[in-house]
Amino acid sequence: MLVSRFILALTLVAAAIPPAVAWPRKPKSDLAQVLARMNDSAKRLKTVSANLDYTTVTVLVNDRSTETGQFFFENPKNPEILINFTNPDAKTFLYRHNQAEIYYPKLKRIEQYDLQRQSGLIQQFLLLGFGTDANALKSNYSVKMLDEEDLQGESTILLELTPKQPDVRSQLTKIQLWVSEDSWLPAQQEFFQPDGDYLIAHYSAVKVNRPLPGSTFHIDAPGAQRIKKS
Repeated sequence: MLVSRFILALTLVAAAIPPAVAWPRKPKSDLAQVLARMNDSAKRLKTVSANLDYTTVTVLVNDRSTETGQFFFENPKNPEILINFTNPDAKTFLYRHNQAEIYYPKLKRIEQYDLQRQSGLIQQFLLLGFGTDANALKSNYSVKMLDEEDLQGESTILLELTPKQPDVRSQLTKIQLWVSEDSWLPAQQEFFQPDGDYLIAHYSAVKVNRPLPGSTFHIDAPGAQRIKKS
């Protein structure tokens, strides 16, 4: 369960990256225009750093918990992702080369996971914004344009994505994606699970296509115990 939630956390944040390129705003757009402009922006994407608010909502008990931290990404074709949560509890997620590590500084422990078998699922979620063309997106999701909405002062178009593959639908029933009408990349996502619970990712202080230090995608934890998990 921990591994599947970690995969979902990685993939949903990978997909919700704000803008690299601004397009002239139009008051109305059809779905084909939105997908074409999302595709163009995604092709330009190389690196991202941002502040991240990651919210988990458990409907049955009316519980809403938010973790905050920093998000780093580079190399859409062979993605490297680091999420450094600082509040309420410090922990670091690192994903690269189909391997994942979760570092718990209070416990001085790093859990290591081989995600080679789950790489297809991870890559499919990354179709939502990392250098994948619109045809590939449409081949994996039924895409519907729902509305135009103001999201925290930003003009967005709300899309609904329904997974076509049964193994994906068993984990997610749908994804709602708010696409900025300035950037034509996602501004926010909600991932809905079959039990009704959902996850939200929100980004701020975004920096796009700026060089990241080589040490970014590395967990510096001298003396930490490393544990391989199945």
